[in-house]
Amino acid sequence: MMLSADELARYARHIVLPEIGGAGQLRLRRARVVVIGAGGIGSPVLHYLGAAGVGGLDVVDDDHVDASNLQRQTLYTTADLGQAKAAAAAAAVARLNPHVTVRPLVSRIDVANAATLIDGADAVIDGSDNFETRLAVADAALALRVPLISAAVGRFEGQIGVFRGWEPDRPCYRCFVGAAPQRDGLTCAEEGVLGPVTGVIGSLAALEVIRQLAPFGDDSAGKLVLIDLLALRFRTLSLPKDPGCPSCGAGAG
Repeated sequence: MMLSADELARYARHIVLPEIGGAGQLRLRRARVVVIGAGGIGSPVLHYLGAAGVGGLDVVDDDHVDASNLQRQTLYTTADLGQAKAAAAAAAVARLNPHVTVRPLVSRIDVANAATLIDGADAVIDGSDNFETRLAVADAALALRVPLISAAVGRFEGQIGVFRGWEPDRPCYRCFVGAAPQRDGLTCAEEGVLGPVTGVIGSLAALEVIRQLAPFGDDSAGKLVLIDLLALRFRTLSLPKDPGCPSCGAGAG
């Protein structure tokens, strides 16, 4: 597989980076990423992964574009109101980069279909807005050995974690959340969120997806980044693997 003249020009700023180069760009082109949620986090993720030349993007979202989304979900315009987010997102990425194949899946991911939707992916990024979905995605990604990039946002803060729990020294998502009973949290509609916060978190999540596809720098698996943009403070925590974790510990399976 070779890059076309247009692709060489389009990705020139990647290719001159020693950490990426032509080989890394080809890895991005060959990759397929599943993006769960095309909202505040998914919008910048899709924008940057599409621009970066990730060859295949599956967008999973059953919601429709609402006027209240436009303050932070910059992939959409007023003309998209009422459209399925997955379809509108796919159209936006197609306008941005014709070399990327985007598959809109107007569906809600759950325990029943998560494995089918994620199977064969090179990475999955979860920007969903409820805990039940996060657990379904995390369990399927672990079982299929697909790197999981999990991102969450609220008000002025956010967090990003990368999980490859099948590896002996790396935690899975359930090592992080514990027994994880259903959690009832406030939604963005109830507590608010500053628009650029989703852009910051989503952009960092896109960076972590690219790091998993074409590795560069330090491995981020097993680390949790906490971002407080009210205080403009970033913290990185190392998450230990739980030896008693029922999903990835010594007695798992």
